[in-house]
Amino acid sequence: MNSAKSLRKRKWAAIPVITGLVLISACVCHSQQKPTVIRVGYFPNLTHAQALVGRANGQFDKAVGPGVQIEWKAFNAGPSVIEALFANAIDLSYVGPNPTAAGYIRSQGAAVRVIAGAASGGASLVVRQGSGINKISDFHGKKIATPQQGNSQDVALRSWLRANGMKPREKGGDVQVLPISNADQFALFLKGQIDASWAPEPWAARLVHEAGGRIFLDERDLWPNRLFVITNLIASPKFLKEHPDIVKNFLRAHVDLTTWIDKNPAQAKQILNQQLQKETGKALATEVLDDAFGRMQVTYDPIRSSLMKSTQEAFDEGFLGRTPPDLSGLYDLTLLNAVLQEKKANPIQ
Repeated sequence: MNSAKSLRKRKWAAIPVITGLVLISACVCHSQQKPTVIRVGYFPNLTHAQALVGRANGQFDKAVGPGVQIEWKAFNAGPSVIEALFANAIDLSYVGPNPTAAGYIRSQGAAVRVIAGAASGGASLVVRQGSGINKISDFHGKKIATPQQGNSQDVALRSWLRANGMKPREKGGDVQVLPISNADQFALFLKGQIDASWAPEPWAARLVHEAGGRIFLDERDLWPNRLFVITNLIASPKFLKEHPDIVKNFLRAHVDLTTWIDKNPAQAKQILNQQLQKETGKALATEVLDDAFGRMQVTYDPIRSSLMKSTQEAFDEGFLGRTPPDLSGLYDLTLLNAVLQEKKANPIQ
């Protein structure tokens, strides 16, 4: 009898210990859970200002919360971003309009969604002093660089040449279009080995102030109200569907950064320059920064009409296959407009 009582006592006494061990084990397992990783692409260019400022001040990290880790991935031009998206190597990215449309079309709508705008303007055709270029007809026989074949500046250049009665060499013309990275363009410009460049900022301003170039054409002059999208924020539809809360939090930071940069240009330029120095090893001279920043503006409006026009131009140049592009499902601004509604701002149509 006493033996049975003793056994029962030991049994009940062991329950709290077992319960404690279970709780400790659960806590250990929970603490060992890996954070959700969001991989975000961007360029170290002024036209990706939200990414640079947001990286510098940690605003995106704060917005997505402690259970989410952001991995930033730097690119030189848009087509590389789209290849990374196809390879499931990134989830979100800042990128230009033409690669965005090309990625959507190539994947038959499966790989790309535009979830917000980021910047307008910020690209120019710069000619080298000594190139002999003073008027449009002087571009015959010249070498003109773009960041990458099929990227937004590359398509803009080819379309502009066509509109002015010129063709690249590969299409029977006499203009040599050279897709070269921005940094390499700068070196070739200095050496006199290229005559002109259709460049994004801050490279256009650097070519002017540091390499003896001259703005021949500000691309804004080709667009209604001088507005055209140069950078959008895009997402993988799969990530958008699986992690809408994370994307929405990221968009909150994106909208806040856009508003802050627009209202605080002097502070924004200082942060941008510090981040550019950190990422590229070189800060921009004050006159370069001011000049470049003056030819662009941040915006969360994706300026859909300009993307549609540039996509048609890319199709006309042979980059988008033989069938006129259908971009009817490219935009998903649901989360952006939800954020704007929270902030009492007008929605984007």
